[in-house]
Amino acid sequence: MPPVRSGLDVLVAERASVLRGRRVALVAHQASVDSKLRHAAPLLADMRGMTLAALWAPEHGLWGAPQDHAHIRSTRDPLTGLAVASLYGLRREPTPAMFRGIDTVVVDLQDVGSRYYTFIWTTALVMRAAAAAGVEVVVLDRPNPLGGARVEGNVADPAYASFVGLYPLAIRHGMTIGEIAAYLNATHELGCRLTVVRMRGWRRPMLWEATGLPWVAPSPNMPTPDTARVYPGGCLYEGTNLSEGRGTTRPFEWVGAPYLEADAYADGLEALRLPGVTFRPARFTPMFHKWAGQLCDGVQIHVTDVARFKSYLTGIAIMAVARQQAPRGFAWRRPPYEFERKLLPIDIVCGTDAIRKGIERGRPLRAIERAWAPGLAAWMRRRARFLLYS
Repeated sequence: MPPVRSGLDVLVAERASVLRGRRVALVAHQASVDSKLRHAAPLLADMRGMTLAALWAPEHGLWGAPQDHAHIRSTRDPLTGLAVASLYGLRREPTPAMFRGIDTVVVDLQDVGSRYYTFIWTTALVMRAAAAAGVEVVVLDRPNPLGGARVEGNVADPAYASFVGLYPLAIRHGMTIGEIAAYLNATHELGCRLTVVRMRGWRRPMLWEATGLPWVAPSPNMPTPDTARVYPGGCLYEGTNLSEGRGTTRPFEWVGAPYLEADAYADGLEALRLPGVTFRPARFTPMFHKWAGQLCDGVQIHVTDVARFKSYLTGIAIMAVARQQAPRGFAWRRPPYEFERKLLPIDIVCGTDAIRKGIERGRPLRAIERAWAPGLAAWMRRRARFLLYS
């Protein structure tokens, strides 16, 4: 047995009584599996004493096929025969009608430890809507692949709230999805009757590899735990015309564009002596997404020391050096982005315009990092009482 048991494993083996006599809606995706890779939908459908009545799908759908930002259509699950309602498209919050005949909503989603990942925000909207409908929410907790001991980055300004940051969190938040649910419910007064089914055996310093659990990509461009490790910085490139490696075999680990020169770019990044990382000149051709079919010069991000690596700071450096070396080629992406049509995508992703302006003004990386330290420290104090694991 793996050293860690997920909330789904614990629910099925020990806490089925939580759902006894209930008609349940399940919010799940392809990574909603137990330690034997059995999916939550058939597991709950087979549980005695409760009824699985509905399936709700977040971004990328129940089975993880659609790419980023693709609206999810309502469909039917061929395994259970249940209708699958979309929570990523024309609506992102369950409607009152979706709660008819539902006593409890079970949320079983694998997060990756970065504030931008939309599954935590789907959870928050489900909780808010469930509170209005008088329906309980049960969150099945899962490991944070980055561990829960380290945090990084600025805390988002509410003025830049979006579906990649509905409420202020640090970029690398160091919390599990269950902890975040409890934190948001209390600090932002969602009013939800919330139960978190805790994991067994998880400890805050654990990276994914230490859990013994199988990795299933929670989204199409999150194929490995290594991807999750670079993602707190890698998602920043979505706010630029840099390819973040979508359409390649190394999303978020390869970054580049046709207007860069790979060796010079790698040299410029190496000169910054960023902790726990080295940059190899790389050339790649995305099959889809930005610069599809065009040769991109760039770098591969190689994490050499997980304990020292600062993914978010590294992502800022990658944008800053690209802009410095190719001022006529580099550009900030224009709206729309994640249902927002006015604010610049980079400002939405960062949760502030300070990062973009700091890059434009040539501010040193360390000065940018120091600027977010007080807000991060205050946020860590606020979150402390919601941490469920030692």
